[in-house]
Amino acid sequence: MHCPFCRHTDSKVVDSRVQEEGTVIRRRRQCPECGRRFGTVETATLSVIKRSGATEPFSRDKVISGARKACQGRPVSDAQLQLLAQQVEESIRSLGQAEVDAHEVGLAILEPLKALDEVAYLRFASVYQAFDNLDDFESAITLLRSERDVEAASPGHQP
Repeated sequence: MHCPFCRHTDSKVVDSRVQEEGTVIRRRRQCPECGRRFGTVETATLSVIKRSGATEPFSRDKVISGARKACQGRPVSDAQLQLLAQQVEESIRSLGQAEVDAHEVGLAILEPLKALDEVAYLRFASVYQAFDNLDDFESAITLLRSERDVEAASPGHQP
């Protein structure tokens, strides 16, 4: 790591701290040449493979943008979308892969979006599950209703 002050090509790690549930490491470093201290942040990279074959870093902002389109006109806050993006990233990272297909990211949005807003879920699912006709929508709605009925009938459920 180059010193940002004197551009010396080496530095010594003085302290390391894990943050953001183990996905980020902050390091305090000291330059042996000038003696000044500086901080660095290390993150594990997660790349998304697009349809074109190009790869780009995973972006929570892109998840939020896609979910926001599905939530247009729905009672969903920015804070809820931030949480959804965090859940999606955690889900993707739990796969243990450094690269994931863009379609997989879209599919990973479905469950947290379903819990957030059923209408937004149907809008999003119609794209990522390639609904072709009204029967696809009817099947998805029937499945949502049956899941809701099972949840309502479960012990300890509070309306």
